[in-house]
Amino acid sequence: MNQTNVPIYLLSGFLGSGKTTLLTGLLEQWQAQGLKAAVIMNELGDINLDGQMVGDDVPMSEMLSGCICCTIRSDLSLEIKTLIETHKPDVIVIESTGAANPMEIMDGVTEAALYCRIELQSVITVVDGPELLQRSRSGKGKTFKLMREQIRCATRLLLNKADKLAPEELVEAQQLLREMNTVAPVMTTVRCKVEDWAFLNGQAEDVVQLSAVHNQDTGSQHGHHEEHHHHHTHEHVMVMTHYMNGPVDSVAFEEFLKGLPDNVYRAKGIVSFSDTASRFLFQYAYRETDFIRITPQGEVNDVAVFIGEHFSKDVLLEQLRTVERQADHSTE
Repeated sequence: MNQTNVPIYLLSGFLGSGKTTLLTGLLEQWQAQGLKAAVIMNELGDINLDGQMVGDDVPMSEMLSGCICCTIRSDLSLEIKTLIETHKPDVIVIESTGAANPMEIMDGVTEAALYCRIELQSVITVVDGPELLQRSRSGKGKTFKLMREQIRCATRLLLNKADKLAPEELVEAQQLLREMNTVAPVMTTVRCKVEDWAFLNGQAEDVVQLSAVHNQDTGSQHGHHEEHHHHHTHEHVMVMTHYMNGPVDSVAFEEFLKGLPDNVYRAKGIVSFSDTASRFLFQYAYRETDFIRITPQGEVNDVAVFIGEHFSKDVLLEQLRTVERQADHSTE
């Protein structure tokens, strides 16, 4: 079984902000590194015009006639799984429609963790500088609220169209971004031209929203990734995925879910219970839990996924490992 996690990059930003231009730059960079990239592109209409810019040599899945975080969100994990099984890419990039809420897309992406080993490497939000200033000054309606949410969820921000801003406007836009997101690095660009792509190599501090964490025994061959993941415990909007190392006790696992902090908003996954010899799909939201007995067909991971803000991944991981150790001791 292949234990390598496929990194996923999510491109967010308003219509016309420059996402597709950034996408072409990303693809060129990965190609120069000898990496095979695949693309999932979402459009609200029936025709994906932006997809024509990608080229025929890049595997691409089109999700049309709906917003990826709303009407067709349930299809996203299937698209990811199909791309990985069919094309075996080294990296996947998702370009969302400008109307999409990244928090909902992150939730949708994590569904794929049940079927294939992935890690959401970064959420890159492209911000139209002039549009940001105009929206912030004129009523701050629903459009501005969505733009703010896209900025808030980012692990990296590109303040684009800087050439169309006066010096004092550029400072104002940068201050707005920092008010909305205190942690994501901000890169000022013109036409989404990026000079330093180091963050694609896992070198930037914004990397790893979705850290696919293995237990220490099975994960030793990827130790350098483990060390990197565990240092990032205070991201703004966070997703953490833990692949379980075996069956766990049902009572201990339910107690663990009941004790989750308030800033973990959602949790889901599949677990095997040692005391019932069954597998369950679990959901956690608003401090309520639900378990459904399942008999999966094919290869399905035992995995737990958590979504929230400012929670400690280290603490959560240690609690999970305590539950796993209790199961190990009960079988000795």
